[in-house]
Amino acid sequence: MNRDELDSLLEAMTQQPDGVSDLLFVAGRPLQMEVQGNLKPYVDGQSEPVLSSARIEEMAGVIINNNQRLLQDLKERGSCDCAYTLKSLCRFRVNIYLQNGNYAMVMRHLKPLIPTFDSLHLAPVFHEIIKEKNGLIFVTGGTGMGKTTTIAAMLNEINKTRDIHILTLEDPIEFVFTPIKSTFSQRELGLDFYKFQDGMRAAMRQAPKIIFVGEIRDRETMEIVLSAGETGHLVFSTVHTTSAPQTINRILGMFNRDEENQMRERLAGSMRYILSQRLVPSNFGGRLLITELMGSSLRTREAILLGEGENRSLEEIIEAGSISGWHTFEQSLIKAYEQDLITEETALLYCANRTKMLQRIDTLSLHKPRKTSDTDTLFTGLRMRAAEELAARDRNKLKR
Repeated sequence: MNRDELDSLLEAMTQQPDGVSDLLFVAGRPLQMEVQGNLKPYVDGQSEPVLSSARIEEMAGVIINNNQRLLQDLKERGSCDCAYTLKSLCRFRVNIYLQNGNYAMVMRHLKPLIPTFDSLHLAPVFHEIIKEKNGLIFVTGGTGMGKTTTIAAMLNEINKTRDIHILTLEDPIEFVFTPIKSTFSQRELGLDFYKFQDGMRAAMRQAPKIIFVGEIRDRETMEIVLSAGETGHLVFSTVHTTSAPQTINRILGMFNRDEENQMRERLAGSMRYILSQRLVPSNFGGRLLITELMGSSLRTREAILLGEGENRSLEEIIEAGSISGWHTFEQSLIKAYEQDLITEETALLYCANRTKMLQRIDTLSLHKPRKTSDTDTLFTGLRMRAAEELAARDRNKLKR
């Protein structure tokens, strides 16, 4: 396979009407596309019914293009990451890997248009978030939850209003920014620098006001990020965690126990916001962005410094901060449910505290009749488990 053949195939796959987020190439399976969170085969009459490892290796060879670093990563680690540009249409974030001795590949389709706050339906509080001048802003969530997309929207809003230098360290570069007022230096792992910690050290000498680190993967990078936030830089980064409390624990877990108190002090002083995101099925097709947002206050800093306890629950602190635009996943889900954007089943499946969600749904159900669906059996099971959890909690209260 040559580049023209690969480009022709990718162009046809990405022009499907439903919107494609990922392309999957796995031996023994047909070409597949992920559309709104679900896989579907791609059939064009010319493609093989199922892919062979040799065919995927040919495609990977076109993308790797004899890059020695990528070939070495694939040989030593069993996978490699890179970017691929499809003419002037779009870019892909590519992971080539081995599975069961066969070649496989996933290509994340990167949209060329940088999203806006309005297109992502982000709350007004995001206009306050981007006014921060220093400290750390973490956007967290699982793979494919739109973390980089949200950060790109925030950086582009800053681009419209501030004459500053913004430096990004990415693997690979996903959105290419067009300078409006800000000046961008976008650096790609493997092309412009070779380790995130080296890129961060160099960034401190490149006079940025804002630094975006694609992902914090190790203790050393985290330490430099903390230092940057403490010395007058505003740092955006992503973490693969599902909530604000888990993010705090993940960061602390990068360091030794004898360093914990010092790290708690540094994190409490430099953390500005933690935004966690999930994409959930919408009643109107596609997926809906559900968020949790925690900012910095006397109470959150105290909880980070001393750890959560009976009177220091971060979840309760976030709920109490709703006047500042903070919100938990439960609050976001129940709001979406009230607006008929999601079903009760979805609210229970994607919440962090099923017992509390059940109570809120039951309260709303007094005024809002429940709609039936094809997943009623699943919903009944979820409701029964949540009810059992609630009953057990009440029994424990009585015992005390």
